[in-house]
Amino acid sequence: MIASSELIIHEDGSVFHLHLKPEQLADRIVLVGDPDRVTTVASYFDSISCEVSSREFHTITGMYKGKAITAVSHGIGTDNIDIVLNELDALANIDFATRTIKPEFRQLTLVRVGTSGGLQPSVPVGSYVAAQQSIGFDGVIYFYAGTERIRDRDFEQALIKQLDWQIDGLKPYVVSADPSLIEQITKQDIQRGVTIAANGFYGPQGRTLRLPLADPELNAKIRQFSFRDQRITNFEMESSSLAGLAALMGHRAMTVCCIIAGRVDNRMNTAYQGTMTGLIETVLDRI
Repeated sequence: MIASSELIIHEDGSVFHLHLKPEQLADRIVLVGDPDRVTTVASYFDSISCEVSSREFHTITGMYKGKAITAVSHGIGTDNIDIVLNELDALANIDFATRTIKPEFRQLTLVRVGTSGGLQPSVPVGSYVAAQQSIGFDGVIYFYAGTERIRDRDFEQALIKQLDWQIDGLKPYVVSADPSLIEQITKQDIQRGVTIAANGFYGPQGRTLRLPLADPELNAKIRQFSFRDQRITNFEMESSSLAGLAALMGHRAMTVCCIIAGRVDNRMNTAYQGTMTGLIETVLDRI
């Protein structure tokens, strides 16, 4: 039996942060960072069965072209992904009445739709990039056992060496998105890339305002990095813990982003909503 301090359930039977009940969760899940973007996703639904908001977590479940889909906002950062993934998995695979793991595993399919900064000329502003592999600058999955089976250790060693890694106390890790889901979602209109999930927006992504960087040349080294004929394509802030935790749990997960910033030519597109809605429609059709 899982203790009440470990799995916190409200009196109404909903899980602690998301405030969702098990029967309100679909097997197909679209994840977004912005709570308002959940409303945008749900605007394409043919019908809505539930809507719940709690802090930065906004959830709408409904039907889209005969498919039950749940749209959930996770806020910003890999730490929030730790909350969302664990609670979604609990909703699917723990009996809330007995606080025991269900005998039959329920697999979820999760696609995160986000925004990102491009690091290569091949991913210009306005393009779509799927994180076939994610580099974690965070550390979330190190708190769980068995990560060796899901991490690409050779890729990690190449990173440490080629980047001349100088960030003390932090070791990047590399995980892959679910390959069958990558095949399902990406076609000719979505590139496959290697995405860095940074644990911050400013310093961890090489931005300088008033504080100097520990390694001012890190972004230049990232752009030059090459391993197995792969280049690092873009920065965002959630893909590594999503891919890593989902793989450990047995779920299918991936991240696909719209490039809204060119980190090489210092371009920024703040009017990206039309491009994002196009990506949302594509994911809803293919999930």
